[in-house]
Amino acid sequence: MSKCEQCIVRQFNSLKTLTKDELMRVSACKTTQVIKKGDTIFEEGDTLNGIYCIRDGVCKMTKLSENGKDQVVKLALKGGMIGQRSLVSGEPSNLTATAVNDMQVCFVPRSEIIQDLQKNPDFSMDVLKNMAKDLKNSDDQLVDMAQKTVKQRLANTLVYIHQKFGSDENGFLVLTLSREDYASIVGTATESAIRILSQFKKQGLISTKGKQIKIEDEAGLLRVE
Repeated sequence: MSKCEQCIVRQFNSLKTLTKDELMRVSACKTTQVIKKGDTIFEEGDTLNGIYCIRDGVCKMTKLSENGKDQVVKLALKGGMIGQRSLVSGEPSNLTATAVNDMQVCFVPRSEIIQDLQKNPDFSMDVLKNMAKDLKNSDDQLVDMAQKTVKQRLANTLVYIHQKFGSDENGFLVLTLSREDYASIVGTATESAIRILSQFKKQGLISTKGKQIKIEDEAGLLRVE
């Protein structure tokens, strides 16, 4: 089992601000879990007894809308921490976390994190900065939903995934999402997402192979109206 103080992943999240002694204490009480693709880490309304640090893989954070459909709020990836907002507020989770691909996560009990929040101001400040960043992203997403067309949102999502996760040796996006996931991210029906992707393909902006997508013209996607 990897020790927190030796784990490179912590450099990408708030754990980087903990002292060596604090990291050793966290490491001694954490548990590592393997989450299979499609499995749920926690659900909306769950009371979380700690936080999850993503060692490998990607999960989608979703919220159930009034019409009964899941809206993807964000994608959490390697190096990210999930569950800290609920832990700090003491409220049940307002999002569901589901594995997009096979994942490895480390669970750190609430008592340990609260102790560090109370004693280490650098850690507390970094957690606050990350929550503020999430809030800013939510504001931006709200504006996008109101002002951008579904086509623009889908085009921007493809570019974001390309820039964030990259492409494989054949040029296809490394992160393979279902058409339902794309629809959920941009807030439209699956049929609409499929139709728009088909249009992008006809325009030479993307090419596809099964579920896989290759971006052929990134600049063109950014010009979509």
